[in-house]
Amino acid sequence: MGQTIVTDNQYIIPAKYRRMENMHIVFWLLKDISWCMIWRELGLAMFIPTLTIAIVIAWRTREIKSELAHNLAIAFWICANGYWMISEFFHFDTWQISSSITGKHLAIIPFLTGALILLYYYIIQRPKEIRQHKTTTM
Repeated sequence: MGQTIVTDNQYIIPAKYRRMENMHIVFWLLKDISWCMIWRELGLAMFIPTLTIAIVIAWRTREIKSELAHNLAIAFWICANGYWMISEFFHFDTWQISSSITGKHLAIIPFLTGALILLYYYIIQRPKEIRQHKTTTM
């Protein structure tokens, strides 16, 4: 009980995991609304559970390569998004790092990390899964 189940046609998630995913969306929206409204304390407070739940979701889906890749990309997206929010809240978003890079541009590092995880999945892992599936169904 409590484990994610995968069959050929279905991905089944336990209700308690689904409730956590739904709460994750609530926290994420509260974080972004707080960022938009410049409610620094609430935004910072909501960043913590948003990122924590994203990491927990990735951990729970670690045995399903597709889910793990997408959930890791989400976790890195939240890191990037949270860093960007924090850079604006604490006014280092406009600090010049180099001639064309400011403090908020450093958010590109976790954004790209998430994109590279998905690129790896779709270019290397997914084709391997398709080949293995064809081999086992023949």
